[in-house]
Amino acid sequence: MSRPAPNDPRRSRLMAQVRQKDTAAERRVALILRGLGIFYRKNVRSLPGSPDLANKHKRWAIFVQGCFWHHHRGCRRATVPKTNQAFWVEKFGVNRRRDAHAVRALRRDGYRVAFVWECELDRPEALAKRLSEILETRCIDVC
Repeated sequence: MSRPAPNDPRRSRLMAQVRQKDTAAERRVALILRGLGIFYRKNVRSLPGSPDLANKHKRWAIFVQGCFWHHHRGCRRATVPKTNQAFWVEKFGVNRRRDAHAVRALRRDGYRVAFVWECELDRPEALAKRLSEILETRCIDVC
């Protein structure tokens, strides 16, 4: 994947501020899990895809996805920038393929895998219910 040359210093500064781990969304999901009494580790690098939250003993992993960066289908936040559209479409495709590869590897290893989308944090009660159902039972739910 070729990267465009930064042509706007303001845009470059803005993009440099985007966090890759310990994001606000990850912290909010961690708070929900703590409230449910569910134990986890953050950014588990020893697992495929370095899940944002995981419990190796109970064999589950959660990826907290930004709707824009991982192009959440059907979400109003999953826009494609008008500038350099070809680059962005390719970038979103690469992100989604990488996510799918990590999920397959985790499932092969016997893990339950869930995605929490950034837009789900608008309804924390519903998200808490979904997470408790996924993590407390043998339910699998990948959105």
